[in-house]
Amino acid sequence: MRQADTLVQISWRSHLWAIAMIAWKDWTIFIRYPLNAVMRIVDPIVWLTPVYFLGKSFAGSGGGGGESSGGGFAAYTGTDDYFTFILIGAVLSNYIMSVFWGIGLGLKNEMDAGVLESNWLAPTSHLVMLVGRTVASLAVTTINNVLILVLAWLMFGFQVDGDILAALAVCVPYVLILYGFGFAFCALVLLMRDANVLIDTSSYLVMLFSGAQFPVQALPRFLLPLAMALPLTYGMDLVRSFLLGTRTLLDRPTEIAILVLALAVTVPAGYAFFLAVDRYCRSRGTLGLH
Repeated sequence: MRQADTLVQISWRSHLWAIAMIAWKDWTIFIRYPLNAVMRIVDPIVWLTPVYFLGKSFAGSGGGGGESSGGGFAAYTGTDDYFTFILIGAVLSNYIMSVFWGIGLGLKNEMDAGVLESNWLAPTSHLVMLVGRTVASLAVTTINNVLILVLAWLMFGFQVDGDILAALAVCVPYVLILYGFGFAFCALVLLMRDANVLIDTSSYLVMLFSGAQFPVQALPRFLLPLAMALPLTYGMDLVRSFLLGTRTLLDRPTEIAILVLALAVTVPAGYAFFLAVDRYCRSRGTLGLH
């Protein structure tokens, strides 16, 4: 028993070490291009600035920056603070992009370089390889999001008075659920041997139906079921509810239960789908093609 326990401990240590080394490699590549790091902060502020002034242009005579005059937006959400609503969606959307690009594009780069098959022969699980790809990306995204919020506070007076700890707690299953989507997405990359179009299309659709840029209630009726079936929709809905006091699509306990259930289902299902496609590609001899 002691020897078995020791082997398990060594296995976990080796997996964590492999994840750390993959993340360190990606981090080293990232800091070699400092201008890209700066643009990851500047770009969101650039496109959020018109949103701020658009919201201000619809504000009533007594409205503050980024507040709508009521009407449809306030009726949907229960708040007039349009800018903060969009800003929260933008911050959470960055994690969607981080996981999709970190896993999908990393896999495609290995295929293009002709090293995917040799990497797959390494004495570690595919799960470690995929997760390691996103650790550095998630860390960079978190740093970027903090700096974006600081700039939004300095430039636009952004502030929240809600339950920040509860919102952060919701972000944990939200990000983990993204891994389920990311694993399934990697399977599609292996099948189609393409990443850019897949990433742009799939990440855009996920952000669209999760309500990152507008209340999902504004979607046409035939598209609303797609948004309601997406667990990430409830993650964004809960974070906004805790920070802004917006009305939730369903009651909070139900949305929390949906997130927990989705976490238990999507991650193993996404990884199982990836393993099935990986076995299929290896049997066809297409794993190294690009």
